[in-house]
Amino acid sequence: MKDFVNSFMSNDSPFGKVMTKIGIIIAANLMFILFSLPVITIGASYTALYRVMLKTLRSGGVTNPFKQFWLGFKTSFLQSTAVWIVYALLMVAGCFGLRICWQAQGVMNYFQYAIYGVALILTLILIYTFPSIAAFEGKISAHIRNAIYFSFHKPWWIPVNLFFHIFPLYLTYSDPHMMPLYAFCWFFFGFGAITMLTARLLVKDYSKYLPIVDDYGDFILTEDGEKIMPGSPEEKAYFASEGISDGGHEKTEEEILEEMKKLDM
Repeated sequence: MKDFVNSFMSNDSPFGKVMTKIGIIIAANLMFILFSLPVITIGASYTALYRVMLKTLRSGGVTNPFKQFWLGFKTSFLQSTAVWIVYALLMVAGCFGLRICWQAQGVMNYFQYAIYGVALILTLILIYTFPSIAAFEGKISAHIRNAIYFSFHKPWWIPVNLFFHIFPLYLTYSDPHMMPLYAFCWFFFGFGAITMLTARLLVKDYSKYLPIVDDYGDFILTEDGEKIMPGSPEEKAYFASEGISDGGHEKTEEEILEEMKKLDM
């Protein structure tokens, strides 16, 4: 019985892995709340949150959320803050435009729908820009191009992603009686859970363009200290040295014997 309990509670068990991820989500969410208090830093905090979640998914759940959050916040501060400020200013301008449209008569009143459409597109781009900054290196223009590409690369995920980000906020403000419960959820895990879901949608597509990592999420480097990209000769050489086939799985005994025969061994 003791061995069963120890096995069930170990970090390598399915239960242990789930609990570890929940702990990472809660820890990163609390960091996000703390670092977002100045409001102007919300963009950098969101990018740091995405760094934690992407690191967690790529490392199999082995990561330090506090360390990764701080690294993400520090390295992306300027770009993420600039993107956030521009988005916030555009939203404020949109709110003024809506007030004018609501008070206007005739054709002018219909311009509110155009404002809604532009706001939705800008929000979609913003949702995909922060994870791009967290995952890739480059200028803001490159991250915006990445955001547009990955958002429309699989368009059937667009309504799902928008639902993750918009519906919980709408639900929170539409039911004042449940506000304390919603505030509790947002404070402890709400933002982290949404970011984890979004990161899970993106990580497979991102991995095709990111350097390969080991089981701990650290970059695998060549002898010259260069990062190894997917599909490169260096990746094949690394897999061969580790006894892993091109498909990413460990070679079976039959595959090893077959290679030995080809080499006349």
